[in-house]
Amino acid sequence: MHTSSQQPPYPQTVVVQKKGGGCLKALLIGGAVLVGLIVLGTLLGGGGGKDDTSAKPAGSSEHTGQAAKPKKPRTGDPEQPQADEPEEPQAPGLGDVVKDGKFAFKVTKVEKGLSQVGESFTVSKAQGQYVLVHLTVKNIGDEAQLFSDSAQKLVDARGRTFDADSGAAAIGLKDSNAFLNNINPGNSVKGILLFDVPKNLTLRSVELHDSIFSGGVTVSLAR
Repeated sequence: MHTSSQQPPYPQTVVVQKKGGGCLKALLIGGAVLVGLIVLGTLLGGGGGKDDTSAKPAGSSEHTGQAAKPKKPRTGDPEQPQADEPEEPQAPGLGDVVKDGKFAFKVTKVEKGLSQVGESFTVSKAQGQYVLVHLTVKNIGDEAQLFSDSAQKLVDARGRTFDADSGAAAIGLKDSNAFLNNINPGNSVKGILLFDVPKNLTLRSVELHDSIFSGGVTVSLAR
């Protein structure tokens, strides 16, 4: 028996790939791509926000996106002139005719600073100074009315009231005509009211009445 010798076949080389190394490389590449996308997205997002802000017009409204409404000028701005306030009516003064009850009065002149009135035995000396208020009194009623200086008042700048000095006027003033003078309807008399007041007094007004019970009327003496 012939025995043929067989040579053993050459061994085959088997290449075995390591799975572990390929997975790691894939993970690294994927991570790098993800980081790149994140960075790119951040840059694009930030730039877009700046562009939007800079693109807004200066007068735009942040809340509504509409143009801001112009502000209405406040009251007191030069563009809006304020209405003039009504002036208070001036009080009647010298030369003005005023009425109270049955009498119409007109103050014609005021004297002050007199230390005395009268002559010789009729002299009356003032405690402070005498103030003389010259006036015309007319009866505008339909019956006689008694005019008396005791119903009249002098008022100073501090609001104090002063009574007339009837005694000194009756004795020292010839043309006073202010002491219990009965005036018939339609008639008028010129009289003088005499007041004894402190020195350096600032006069404000005189209150004129047709009687001690009337409301009276005020005539300004401020000058």
